[in-house]
Amino acid sequence: MDQGVDWRRNKAGFLAVLTPPLGWLLLFFIVPMAVVWAYSFGTNEGIADIRISGTFANYARAIEPLYLGILAKSLAFAALATLVCLVVGFPVALAISFAPANLKTWLLIGVMLPFWTNLLIRTYALIALLRDEGIINNALGFAFGWAGFEPLRMMNTNFAVLVGLVYVHLPFMVLPLYAALDRLDRSLLEASLDLGAGHIRTIFAIVLPLAAPGIASGLLLTFIPVLGSYLAPDLLGGADSQMIANVIERQFKRANDWPFGAALAFMLMYLTFIGIALQSLARRKRERE
Repeated sequence: MDQGVDWRRNKAGFLAVLTPPLGWLLLFFIVPMAVVWAYSFGTNEGIADIRISGTFANYARAIEPLYLGILAKSLAFAALATLVCLVVGFPVALAISFAPANLKTWLLIGVMLPFWTNLLIRTYALIALLRDEGIINNALGFAFGWAGFEPLRMMNTNFAVLVGLVYVHLPFMVLPLYAALDRLDRSLLEASLDLGAGHIRTIFAIVLPLAAPGIASGLLLTFIPVLGSYLAPDLLGGADSQMIANVIERQFKRANDWPFGAALAFMLMYLTFIGIALQSLARRKRERE
C-alpha cells in the first residue's frame, strides 16, 4: 500500500497532526507579535496605558540621526562578527566534513556543546577571561612579568563585544557550512588535485562555489541573531559599544516607552525580512542559471 498517497488523502488525520503546532504558533508567537506591532503605532497615555492611535511618530523617531547611527553601528558590528565567524568557521566545518566517521559525531557535539549551557553563564565566563585581573592577563603577567607587563584592557571595549558575539554565534555558522560541505562530490576535489591544482586553489575554485548555498545560509543565520544581540554588548562593552537591541531593551524596561521600543524592534524585523527576501531572490537566480 502506498502510505504516502493514503496520508495525503487522509485530510482529517493531517489536520489533527497539524492543528496543535499551528495553534501553539498562533497563540504564543503570532498574536503576541501582532500586539507588539500594534503598539508601534501607539502613544503612551500613562504608565502601562498605551493608546493605539495609528500614528507613525514612533517610526519617524526611529529614523532620526541618533538612532540611525546606532543602527548603522549595529549593522557594522553584526557584519564584522559574521565575517569573523565565516573565516573561523569555514576551516572548522571543512575539517569536520573530512574527519573519520567515528570522530565526526564527537566534533559536531563539540560544536553544539555551548548550546547546552546558559548564555548568561557563558558570557560571565568570558568576563572571567577578559577582565583586567582575568585568566588571560594573569597568564600573560606570569609569563612576562619580568618585562614589566601591564594588564591589557579588554573589558568594556569593542574588542570584547566582538569576541562575545563571535563566541556565542559561531555554531550558527559552522553547522550550515558543515551541512553544505559534507554533501560535496569528493570526486571533483580529487580531479582538481589530479590535474595539478593545489589544495588552496581547489578550495577557492571548487569548494567555495559548490558550498555557496551553505555559506549564504550561514551568513544569514549568523547575521540576524548577532544584529539582535544585547547581552554581550551590555555585559562586555562600554557606553560606546551599545547596539540597537540594547536601546530597545531600555525602552521596554527603563524608559517605559513601549510604542517606541516596538517601532525599533520592528525596524529590525523589517530588515530581517529584507535579508531573507534577498537570499531567496539570489537562490532563485542561481537555480535559473
